[in-house]
Amino acid sequence: MDVDKKLQCINMMEYVGDWAEWRKNLRRAVSVGKKVGMSEDEIEALATQIGDFLAQKVCPATPEEELLKEMWHVAEPEERRIIAGLMVKMSE
Repeated sequence: MDVDKKLQCINMMEYVGDWAEWRKNLRRAVSVGKKVGMSEDEIEALATQIGDFLAQKVCPATPEEELLKEMWHVAEPEERRIIAGLMVKMSE
């Protein structure tokens, strides 16, 4: 990744810490969403919006994150929703 592109994105791990912590935070967010009455579809839609933001603004820190970002960019909107839904399931 060139320097200019790197300056345009956020290093998520500076804010999150690590994958386990990120999953824990996602698990909490999903739990809160359910407690306030959000449906699975609403949670998936919100996760898709977050995925869009992350794909645009966050620098991949690992090969796995790079793969996920590439998959997100080539996916159709419904496929992105499926990816987001899987991420939500993984957090539970």
